[in-house]
Amino acid sequence: MRLLRLFVCVLPLATLVACDEKLEDLAGPTPNLTTSFASIQRDIFAAPDSSGRPACTTCHVAGGGAAATGLFLNDPGVAHASLVGRESRLKPGETLVIPGDPDNSYLVRKLEGGPNINGLRMPRTTGPFLTEGQMIVIRRWIKDGAANN
Repeated sequence: MRLLRLFVCVLPLATLVACDEKLEDLAGPTPNLTTSFASIQRDIFAAPDSSGRPACTTCHVAGGGAAATGLFLNDPGVAHASLVGRESRLKPGETLVIPGDPDNSYLVRKLEGGPNINGLRMPRTTGPFLTEGQMIVIRRWIKDGAANN
């Protein structure tokens, strides 16, 4: 019975640790990526990665190709306000980031090429797109409340 209790208590902890280690491994071309907004903004939005994916700020800046979207990702303070709880200008009725709800956040669908998006999958090239690991980090940040941290 003691062995069973130990197993029941230790297994969830071991699983959590294994998930974090796997998350680091999955981050791929952005090995320092964490689930903080500062990291996502710096390592995904404002920087290209080693896979050849362009920085989001190539277009998502004032005066850039995506200026009409109002989604400016170059400045961390502005980037968070441009995303979280904000309605998409190009797909009315859709919220870009819904804290706690990555599946219904329009940003996730645009980055993954999900159903019912207006326009092209982002980044607006033929790829490379964000990796599975990069998307896991973004999804976890949203799931954890999309804090401006």
